[in-house]
Amino acid sequence: AFGVIADIQYADAEDGYDYSGGRRRYYRQSLRLLQDAVAAWRAEGPPLAFVLQLGDCIDGLNARAGQAERAARRVLAALAPLAVPVHHAWGNHELYNFSRQSLARTALGARPAGAAPGPPGRECHAYHFGAAPGLRVVVLDAYDVSVLGSEAGSPRHREALRLLRGKNHNEDLNSPAGLEEPRFVEFNGGFSQAQLDWFDEVLKLSDENQEKVIVMGHLPIHPDASDPVSLAWNYEDALSVIHSHGCVICFLAGHLHDGGYCLDSHGVHHLTLEGVIETPPESNAFGTIYVYEDKMVLKGRGRTSDKVMHF
Repeated sequence: AFGVIADIQYADAEDGYDYSGGRRRYYRQSLRLLQDAVAAWRAEGPPLAFVLQLGDCIDGLNARAGQAERAARRVLAALAPLAVPVHHAWGNHELYNFSRQSLARTALGARPAGAAPGPPGRECHAYHFGAAPGLRVVVLDAYDVSVLGSEAGSPRHREALRLLRGKNHNEDLNSPAGLEEPRFVEFNGGFSQAQLDWFDEVLKLSDENQEKVIVMGHLPIHPDASDPVSLAWNYEDALSVIHSHGCVICFLAGHLHDGGYCLDSHGVHHLTLEGVIETPPESNAFGTIYVYEDKMVLKGRGRTSDKVMHF
């Protein structure tokens, strides 16, 4: 069993609204909802093996207020009573607050003991670990190619900006208005070829070892588990790698605060978790996933619904 939660986006700030001005965000309450989730997870029996935090644990407001490190410490302190590994995906809001290099030096960038590293020769927050006999978890870096978190003018930044401007001709690169492919906005990102090649090798090894694999990343990679704007830039490439193997049973994502779900044509479950940040204080949005020989069972709380996912 393991816990799942997404888009906490904590900030010590009054409630506000999303970019459209139509969706309320509960910045301070999100930390209390995380604490409630931790209390519920600690009461689980049998105990959880780990928790997957699917990205955007602090909000971009912290960067503007000079509170990034303090906000991250408060989120990590709220998770500490679990006393089990917490695996953190990187989302756009982490990269609003920290450079990739700075983030890698925090607990949000740590690779837990026993985890195997990501692609050699590339600074990438990706790794994999054995979760149980016959079960592997892969953490992907959905902002490996992104204008966020890298220094303007660096080769990494130039590569991402060239790709983004080739698809998005708006003055505001965060606007999807009029785009044929509306996912090509600044607050999204994608997977480098180096990461995809590494991912392919990991899945090849899992095929050979007859393992089942759960994959996590901040951005959804299937259109039926997302809206058109929230997808990873090159989601088709990630899907192609997954579909060339038989071992992946589930892809877990955040980013889309309404959540989403589909079972794709290859029998892979795509579960996008609801965001804590837009959850009213009297509710919550998290879950526990129990893995069996032939299925996963999500026990959801608040806005997150129960689900049985056979494989």
